[in-house]
Amino acid sequence: MRILAIDTSCAAASAAIVDASTRQALARLSEPMAHGQAEALAPMVERVAQETEGGLAAIGAIAVAVGPGSFTGIRIGLALARAMGLALEIPVIGVSTLVAFAAPLLDAPGPGVIVSAIDAKHGSVYFQAFEASGRPLFAPRVSSLRDAVAAVGAGPLRLAGDCAEAFAIEARRLGRTVEIVAADPYPDIVAIARVGLASNADDWPPRPLYVKPPDATPKTADVIARADG
Repeated sequence: MRILAIDTSCAAASAAIVDASTRQALARLSEPMAHGQAEALAPMVERVAQETEGGLAAIGAIAVAVGPGSFTGIRIGLALARAMGLALEIPVIGVSTLVAFAAPLLDAPGPGVIVSAIDAKHGSVYFQAFEASGRPLFAPRVSSLRDAVAAVGAGPLRLAGDCAEAFAIEARRLGRTVEIVAADPYPDIVAIARVGLASNADDWPPRPLYVKPPDATPKTADVIARADG
C-alpha cells in the first residue's frame, strides 16, 4: 500500500507519498511558508502524484496533520485531505502534529522523556511528553514555558518541535538536563506518513486537535503505533 501525507499545520506546506513496505518516500515536497498554503498545497500533491508510478490511483490512504498549530493551516490541510478521501474512496487518518514531531526521536530510542513542543504564541506552548516506548505521559496541553517544563519532570529531556529551543533554554535555566534538541520548524512529512501507516482511521479521525481545555481529549493510554520496518 501507499499513503499520501499532507501537512500545513506549521510554517510550511508539505506532501509526500510513502510506500508501506519500505516506509520510504517515493516522492516528497516541503516548502516553508507562513501564508499561502491554500494555494500551494493542491499543486504540491499533484506534483508528488506525478512523480510516483500509478499516481493517486495507487494511494490506499491519506494521513493529514491535525494540529495543534496554525488554526488556518490545519483547516486547509484537513479540507483537502477530506475531499480527496471522499473522491478516492479511501480512509483519511488524522495525525497529531505533536506526535509527528516526536516520531523521529521515537525511532531512535534513548534514555529520557521525549517532549514535543509547538509555539502557541503569546508566550505559551503546546506540548506533550512521551516515554521512550512511545507511551504518552499525558494528553496534549497548553501553558507557559515555565509551567510546561515543570510538568514534564526532571529529565533528562529529549526535545522536538518548533519551540524545542526555547523549551531547552527554560529547562536548563530551571536545572533540567537536556539531551537532544531537534528544533525543526515543521514536522517531517515522512514521519507523518509513517504514523498514518501504523494508525487506524477509526481511532484517529481527521478532526482538528485544538488544545484548549476541556476540548483536548485524545487517547493517553496507548503506545504510539509504529509501522514495522
